[in-house]
Amino acid sequence: MAILPIVRFPHPALTTAAETIEHFDDDLRQLATDLLDTMHAAPGIGITANHVGVLRRLTVIELDRTSGSRVFANPEIIWQSDNLMRHAEGSVSMPGISEEVERPCAVRVQYQSLSGETLEEYAEGLMAICLQHEIDQLSGIFWTQRLSRLKRERAVKRFEKMTSSER
Repeated sequence: MAILPIVRFPHPALTTAAETIEHFDDDLRQLATDLLDTMHAAPGIGITANHVGVLRRLTVIELDRTSGSRVFANPEIIWQSDNLMRHAEGSVSMPGISEEVERPCAVRVQYQSLSGETLEEYAEGLMAICLQHEIDQLSGIFWTQRLSRLKRERAVKRFEKMTSSER
């Protein structure tokens, strides 16, 4: 169990695509455990290896403690609904800032388990939003890039103001 340091916006790892995982070993399982511990400490409901500066295509999502955590290696969206929904999003790498983002209501994702087994899953609602958000992050797309230019600039300015007062 380790709580890893989270990189802060605008760290380059947040806009760099992660590498495909090819080795499903104890190191990968340890990284998944460390990501879960780090996410709980943040706190958050989703985290990627990018958030801790590790460019491996791995994400952990836990919408609530009762339903438990889910680990997705090499996740890819293979289908998305035409219907859209808006939901407030933020990032453990940009704490205290959130904005509404519009995304498809449902997705089908192909991914691998920690043992390397290829699986598919249909998700809707909050789980669909989280999967899209984290898969974007693994692809080097930070959530603010899904905002209009004006909303993105405002969010960045609010974050810079918050972090400058912490110094």
